[in-house]
Amino acid sequence: MGEISGGVALDTTIVDMPEPHTTERTVRASNGFVMLGLATLLDLAGIALLTAGIITLATGGGQIGTWMIVAGCLLLLIGSTLVFGLTAVAPGEARVVQLLGRYVGTLRSPGLQWVNPYTLRRRVSTRIRNHETDVTKVNDADGNPIQIATVVVWQVQDTAQAVFEVDDFVEFVAIQAETAVRHIAGSYPYDAHGEPRLSLRDNADEINERLSAEIAIRVASAGVKIIESRIIHLAYAPEIAHAMLRRQQAGAVVAARQRIVEGAVGMVEMALARLAEHDVVELDEERKAAMVSNLLVVLVGDRDTQPVVNAGTLYQ
Repeated sequence: MGEISGGVALDTTIVDMPEPHTTERTVRASNGFVMLGLATLLDLAGIALLTAGIITLATGGGQIGTWMIVAGCLLLLIGSTLVFGLTAVAPGEARVVQLLGRYVGTLRSPGLQWVNPYTLRRRVSTRIRNHETDVTKVNDADGNPIQIATVVVWQVQDTAQAVFEVDDFVEFVAIQAETAVRHIAGSYPYDAHGEPRLSLRDNADEINERLSAEIAIRVASAGVKIIESRIIHLAYAPEIAHAMLRRQQAGAVVAARQRIVEGAVGMVEMALARLAEHDVVELDEERKAAMVSNLLVVLVGDRDTQPVVNAGTLYQ
């Protein structure tokens, strides 16, 4: 069993994801502006030597001019090569650096930096992202077809795992989020109907926490952190929506009637007690029963009553 913040426990055996083989580490990099200045100086020196060598050859310099041309070309080559190592890292992104297929490290510090020019640098966004699942039709724990959709807020935490552990971490998060939504939706009923159990409609906060925990377990090996997940659409499927609505309406009517009856009985008890307390009128058991019946009809009925005026005595 695992536990997330808020004390919500979740079975970590829901999915057995493999352990990641690569962990992010920081690559050693040089100041990009310094290396840019050095590359510029080398290129200028190379151009100067190349120009001087050509002039020297033209004036009969012979071997000296040749060496100057070779040195100038070499300086130009070195300066141009150094330029290819310049890497600009924007805020909210990182660069995963590979050398001949081997993971070297990750650049996270924003700004202009310089690394080995023969490395491959892959851009990975570390910004917070939203993923909204499509409206999915699933069966809840009671077997009722429902429609559900969620939004998942996530962020890349380990760039090395995001790049090397899965083919496409964005698609991976989307598929695992949908899988978790289907599993959670099928594990709980839409409505508890008064029973002491969690339901999708009545326990939104607890369900959202469990959904976040399950998605986090599923995407952990891809170096992704789940910030939040929340159900944004929840409804019965159209084919049973009308029947379930009538059931909910019937339950509401029964609950309302129960409250009305409880209130009416209390009012009748109070009326009889006040009549007896102030000695307004003495009623035998038969007349008390008639009075109780009439009061309950007036108080409980859902339509206006039509009073009948008795012009005679109480017993006629």
